[in-house]
Amino acid sequence: MRADVTIYFIRHGETDWNAQSRYQGQADVPMNEVGRAQARRNGEALRALLPRIAHCSYVASPLLRARETMEIVRGTMGLEPHAYALDERLKELHYGHWQGIFAADLPGIDRSGVEARARDTFRWRPQGGESYEDLMARSVAWLADVTHDTVVAAHGGVSRVLRGYLYGLEPSAVPELTVPQDRVLVLRRDCMEWL
Repeated sequence: MRADVTIYFIRHGETDWNAQSRYQGQADVPMNEVGRAQARRNGEALRALLPRIAHCSYVASPLLRARETMEIVRGTMGLEPHAYALDERLKELHYGHWQGIFAADLPGIDRSGVEARARDTFRWRPQGGESYEDLMARSVAWLADVTHDTVVAAHGGVSRVLRGYLYGLEPSAVPELTVPQDRVLVLRRDCMEWL
């Protein structure tokens, strides 16, 4: 990503699994009504930047919640909802055997996994899944292909690792970064801000 490129990053809106503190990962869960309202709010925030961002690239994770977010955002902006690209590298962190499990139930299901994750959240990998380190490699490969201003609809994990990479954060800090669903994250090489 060049120094003069801006990324407008939108985390997908809330799903029922988010609201239930259930590990979602790459499970293809739709947004709920709260999530759709969050997506409309983010579309309104971006609409205020028109016409400057009308000609950005628009790309989303192929998971349903990210696609639906992008379509609502674009529609709210007055743009054709389906005119955007998909990129597999923007999928959420794969939680392997944790996907679909309620966070509160994990200690009784996989105590050793919970303990290992607490020791090194960035590098821990669930059975059949990915670590944040894996996700960072995948996301940074996507970032290397970004050549001009881009609006992205993706996931909390992707937002975290992109910030970790762009701003040289300690790996242990990356999984702890906030990932609101009702704000647009503006990323540049030299700074970041929320809309």
